[in-house]
Amino acid sequence: MKILIIEDEKELVATIKNFLETEGFLVETAYTFYEAEDSLSSYIYDIIILDLTLPGGNGLDLIKLIRDMNRKAGLLIVSAKNSLDDKITGLDMGADDYITKPFHLAELNSRIKSLARRRHFDGSSELIFNEFRIDTDSNEVFVNGTLLDLTKTEYEILLYFIVNRNKVITRESIAEHVWGDSISYSDNFDFIYSHIKNIRKKIEQNNGRNYLQNIYGIGYKFSER
Repeated sequence: MKILIIEDEKELVATIKNFLETEGFLVETAYTFYEAEDSLSSYIYDIIILDLTLPGGNGLDLIKLIRDMNRKAGLLIVSAKNSLDDKITGLDMGADDYITKPFHLAELNSRIKSLARRRHFDGSSELIFNEFRIDTDSNEVFVNGTLLDLTKTEYEILLYFIVNRNKVITRESIAEHVWGDSISYSDNFDFIYSHIKNIRKKIEQNNGRNYLQNIYGIGYKFSER
């Protein structure tokens, strides 16, 4: 799951980033209004943590861009204690939740997971698709009741496919989602093929169907055809 932190307090950003990475999230950062605008226009995120007070502009002005470019993203506003009006305005504009500084990292983690369940998994910590069951709290995938022995990267790729099933997913999108936005500067994405091959093999070893289709010259689609 890919998270963008939009916050100008660099020490706070480093603390949050380190904590969330230990929780298994992929974390990108933006410290100014213009950096955030550039990231939001270029990449897709699962969760966005937005401080409303930013150098170069008002965080509220980013909410429309977030909803235009990252419609499915969970949006968590970070606000100061005395900014009730901004919190209400942000929620009215499309934010999902808010957290007030100072906050505990465990609370932030809980709110992020809650947003992910609401936005991507219909409020549940489990995602069911035919013979697949994914526990998004434990990061485990079961096929026909058997736990798949997946690496972290394989888990993230398979979850990304199932959440976006029936859609054509480019190799570039897979790479950015799993390895971060900087991977978009890579010359080729052939390394993804090895991960896809391993995922297919592990699914088939447990009598699961191969839903992963190659889309020539573009990427893949996870579909019943």
